[in-house]
Amino acid sequence: MLDVRRMQVLRAVVTSGSVSAAASYLGYTPSAISQQLATLEKEAGTPLLEKAGRGLRPTPAGVLLSERAGRISELLNETEAELADIRAGRTGLLRLRFFTTAGVGLIPPAVAKFRAEHPEVQLALAQQEVDLLDDVAAGEADLAVIVVGEEVPQRRGVRLVHLADDPFRLALPKSHPQAEHDSVDMAKLADEAWINSATDREDICARLLRDAYASAGFAPHVALETDSTYSAQGFVAAGLGIALIPHLGLDVVHPGVEVRAVTNPEPKRRIYVAVREAVCELPATRSLMDCLAETANRA
Repeated sequence: MLDVRRMQVLRAVVTSGSVSAAASYLGYTPSAISQQLATLEKEAGTPLLEKAGRGLRPTPAGVLLSERAGRISELLNETEAELADIRAGRTGLLRLRFFTTAGVGLIPPAVAKFRAEHPEVQLALAQQEVDLLDDVAAGEADLAVIVVGEEVPQRRGVRLVHLADDPFRLALPKSHPQAEHDSVDMAKLADEAWINSATDREDICARLLRDAYASAGFAPHVALETDSTYSAQGFVAAGLGIALIPHLGLDVVHPGVEVRAVTNPEPKRRIYVAVREAVCELPATRSLMDCLAETANRA
């Protein structure tokens, strides 16, 4: 394996034309330079310099390694400059994952704000419902917006930061009698048909809803499950039932729907951002987390 530092010594000799001149430039003794060159020739397996009068000139192999050393030096300088930009938050790449309803009222405005402040930082965005935290722990993502249950999960190399609590809201048809009230007691909804209650799943949101229905003293009659909050609103507007929808999923409200707070209980999702420890303290990462927190608390 060729030693890059010895290649730089060879480049100094070739550029200056002598061992003594290279030693003076690099701050070494001539004997130290000669030792470095001898070791590099052994690594290369061929002579790198030959005498030319009172000086030295490179062999074809010496020319090759000297030129490559110059290119390596340029690459290292570029890398150091790019690394300084990343440390200062001027450039780089951040990979952000998020769940579906976060992609309605949280991610778009937060990303728009971040890009306005850091136009040189690339964001790779991906929406998914599973493996968000695992992707961060595996280094496949830098940040992920996740829903956390009763216990905050722990992963080696991952920091979790609370963003906001996201309360569920009640979506009602405009003609529904409970739409006259600012908030609705859950117990008064025992006989209703429900849209998108997701009580048969094992994810955190499903558990929250099951606990809410149980606390109110009834099991819901599920009329329909849909795959999005807005389609759920469409069925509510058509009078097929009512729905509990996370507040973040109500950035756009169907014109045929009224949204009300729900009480006794008011189920809430705990929203966290998971971030890799390796990038947590970078200015760009901190800025993106600030944008997410500000947007989440304003929503």
